Amino acid sequence: MSSMLARRFAFWLPIAAGVALAVYVLLRPQPVPVDLVEVARGPLSVTVGDEGVTRVREVFTLSAPVTGRQRRIEFEVGDAVTAGETVVVSIEPIDPGFLDARSQARAEAAVQAAQAALALSRAELRRAETELEFARSELDRLRRLSRASISESALDEADRRVRTQEAVVDEARAQVDVRESELVRARAELIPSSVARLERRECDCIDVTSPVSGTILKILRKSEGVVAAGEALVEIGDPVDLEVVVDLLSSDAVRVQAGQTVLIDAWGGDEVLEGVVRRVEPFGFTRVSALGIEEQRVNVIVDFTGERERWQRLGHGFRVEADIVLWEADDVLKVPLGAMFRYQGQWHVFALEDGVARRRALEIGRRNDTEAEVLGGIEAGSLIVLHPGERVDDGVEVVPREG
Repeated sequence: MSSMLARRFAFWLPIAAGVALAVYVLLRPQPVPVDLVEVARGPLSVTVGDEGVTRVREVFTLSAPVTGRQRRIEFEVGDAVTAGETVVVSIEPIDPGFLDARSQARAEAAVQAAQAALALSRAELRRAETELEFARSELDRLRRLSRASISESALDEADRRVRTQEAVVDEARAQVDVRESELVRARAELIPSSVARLERRECDCIDVTSPVSGTILKILRKSEGVVAAGEALVEIGDPVDLEVVVDLLSSDAVRVQAGQTVLIDAWGGDEVLEGVVRRVEPFGFTRVSALGIEEQRVNVIVDFTGERERWQRLGHGFRVEADIVLWEADDVLKVPLGAMFRYQGQWHVFALEDGVARRRALEIGRRNDTEAEVLGGIEAGSLIVLHPGERVDDGVEVVPREG
């Protein structure tokens, strides 16, 4: 009986050992494949930025000085103009308005009244001229008579009547001129607009010249038409004198100050342009974001630095991306943000030690969108886990991910 048990034990023991070994192999913890990165020293810069727009520093808007008919502007955007010499736009007197039936009748009646008044004035002139002729003949008759037969006062009275009648004639002639002018004005009210423009041989125009030398940036009204006094017509500026306007969140703008370096990218060229902050405007404005959120924004004005040839292809109203350098250093110990995580209110990383991930607390300084400055907690040359997942924990065995 004991020999049979021994044979059974000898038969099943290797099988049980094999099963146990297979279960151990299947159930034992496997090393977690991870991406590793080395902690190293190098340059680090902290920036804040957003989209910006280029603009000419000084834009002059040419407006209509009077109400009238603007003639078509023959210039095109980009044409050069000279201060005080180039006539950009001409404005001629406005055409009379169209007459309805009532206005037409009133205008015709005014013409008839002016004609009657003119006829009356001419009749008054003829009467005055007749009276003057009689007074002169009377004066001549008295002068031919002997001084003994008439008194000196009678001769003076005749002379006075002649001078008085001459004044009456002059007054009558002036009245005729007034009535003729009134008739011309009354008839002008009946002239159609098209006929008035055809009869106008020369343009009694007001020529508006460019106030500065530069380039036409924008034509707000090119075609001929009636414009009101003060209406904007053309924008003029010097495209060489460019600046960049970047609107930042007010919480970012308080960290910006004049003189800071600006890196200008995504403008269409292959290189990164450089600039400097000239001014942070002291007032903010509200803008609604693409997500429908109201944001307080502040404009930051940036000047280009370097040679003009590097950015000469930029013009007024071009889109760029600007990063304002708030702080930078050439040699700092740094780690990627993707390797950091929060644990018990402090920043940590997983460092590789003897094939095992160990949680290490870090003292963090400045940081940007990709990297952070390390002030303590880890040394240069250490390997840390990049983007640790849920399977990575303190004491877990890890291996570098292949490929």
